[in-house]
Amino acid sequence: MVDVIFGTLIIDARSNVIGSLELSTPLMGLTLIDRMVLAAKRAGFAKTIILADEDGAINVRLGLNKASGTELISDPELIESGGVMAPANLLGEVNWLSALRVTGVMPSGTEAPLVLTRDDSFEKAKDRLLSRLSKETDGFMSRKFARPISLFLSRRLAPMGIRPNQMTFVCMLIGLIGAPFFLSADPLIQVIGGLLFVAHSVTDGCDGELARLTYTESRFGGLFDFASDNLVHVCVFACMAWGWHIHTGSLWPLYFGIGALVGTIGSAAAVYWLTMRNKSGTGPLYTSVSTSDDNKKLSKMLDDLSRRDFIYLVFAMSVFGQAHWFVAMTGIGAPIFLMLVIGLALKNARQAQDVTP
Repeated sequence: MVDVIFGTLIIDARSNVIGSLELSTPLMGLTLIDRMVLAAKRAGFAKTIILADEDGAINVRLGLNKASGTELISDPELIESGGVMAPANLLGEVNWLSALRVTGVMPSGTEAPLVLTRDDSFEKAKDRLLSRLSKETDGFMSRKFARPISLFLSRRLAPMGIRPNQMTFVCMLIGLIGAPFFLSADPLIQVIGGLLFVAHSVTDGCDGELARLTYTESRFGGLFDFASDNLVHVCVFACMAWGWHIHTGSLWPLYFGIGALVGTIGSAAAVYWLTMRNKSGTGPLYTSVSTSDDNKKLSKMLDDLSRRDFIYLVFAMSVFGQAHWFVAMTGIGAPIFLMLVIGLALKNARQAQDVTP
């Protein structure tokens, strides 16, 4: 069987189909009809048509706040052939719409769309949307600790209209406020900094979750998130090194600090230039230190090292007032990481040249 790609989605919003469901009802930052239209575009439909009777047309127009370029008609005979139809009382999601676009058949089983009514289906819809926000690139602590908390927060922030870039700014502010606490050698003060550093890491997941919930991912948002994370790391490492220098009265802690800053800034610049500079699309801007499928083991090792799980080690050290030892580790490890990233890029480039005819 050969799949037929359908270019047009016809959303059936007639009253006899959706009943008393209000398509202008907000759900996790988007109205129901906006969510369906935006998900259809993300699934690859070139065109969306909404079929609505006169009573339903008012409901549809009230709900189309963010989705543009959608045609609204009331006569089924005006619909051109070559489209596929879906009722408007389904939860708009990319996965089942993508399958519908290819096969023309509504998916069944676990991938079947959720029917929305006026009962508890909205809570089920929230659960379902949130369950799809985790990323394969999450580290162990992110999966087990940070992600459940960030999803809890995003569930409450999305209906408030909080934008992803606003959340990125708040997250960055939390991290920057926490950095000066590492100037002290007092365990209690360091713990406060460690807690703020962890809070920065946890809330850092919310901006991406809000963006994916509302289909507002952007290149600027991805770069802002990447840059703000590295700015926080640089400030934390600098404060650790300077505080250690003050406590010991020696210059050698500053050498570790310089190594940590050079390695962190250099690695961020290298990853941007090698993997993010020319990347486009709606997916996450940063997913790996390498875009090549070659040298997967080294690439995976570097990816694992670049995850945010190290922040929990910082907190553990701060409990004993020893957070400064982390900057010693980073002062050695970050430059090595930078050299490995550059080495991986050069190796991939040589292999690419070898296979070029």
